[in-house]
Amino acid sequence: MYDVSTRKRALALVAQGRSLNSVSHETGISRAAIRSWQDRLEPRPRLPHPAPDPPSDESAYAYLLGLYLGDGCISAHPRGGYYLRIACADAWPGLIEECREAIAKACPGVGVYVVQKQGCVAVTSYSRSWPVLFPQHGPGKKHGRLIVLEPWQQGIVDAHPWEFIRGLIHSDGCRITNWTTRIVDGRRKRYEYPRYFFTNLSADIIRLFTAALDQVGVEWKKATPGNISVARKASVALMDAHVGPKY
Repeated sequence: MYDVSTRKRALALVAQGRSLNSVSHETGISRAAIRSWQDRLEPRPRLPHPAPDPPSDESAYAYLLGLYLGDGCISAHPRGGYYLRIACADAWPGLIEECREAIAKACPGVGVYVVQKQGCVAVTSYSRSWPVLFPQHGPGKKHGRLIVLEPWQQGIVDAHPWEFIRGLIHSDGCRITNWTTRIVDGRRKRYEYPRYFFTNLSADIIRLFTAALDQVGVEWKKATPGNISVARKASVALMDAHVGPKY
């Protein structure tokens, strides 16, 4: 870990025209770290990625995109190709199976297997196509970099908004039962009501989620900057019809 003054000093040396190699040698900071600070503090212009061949099943892809933005990552294999990994809690075996099916439908022919970890599994698949199908991948955590859908991805989300919402809820969301009390005829009564939450540290992913909710007519509120609540009765009914609780 480096403090702010160390980062500023390294970036100031780069701004003087020094190479990353020379700054790294002088400061003892890796080139990768300096490059990541440049991208965060001085973002480079974002160039559009060329559209790949359409996913074989766009509905499955929309769901998988939601899962990936919530709990997914892509890593390079030392000998070429890439691994897609989606973390799924052991408590929801139905979601684990649905994730496996979505990968197989979105990219037929790839192998899909499960790696057990503490309290969860990583649904894993190897392919050279994953960075093309998920151009949002990159170094560092998602909330530390720009997350924007490519036009072809946005077209799929617009065509299948509920599948995208389901993927996001199944990764970083939940359906819970809240309760409150009211005085009725002089007696305090307990009332229970369901609501949905979606929590993510990335403001970009929050915007993608709420934009999809707006498209399908679901009312939402920000409980906190990174926490979206759906509590209105009609909106919860819509979510129940198209998303439902985890299983």
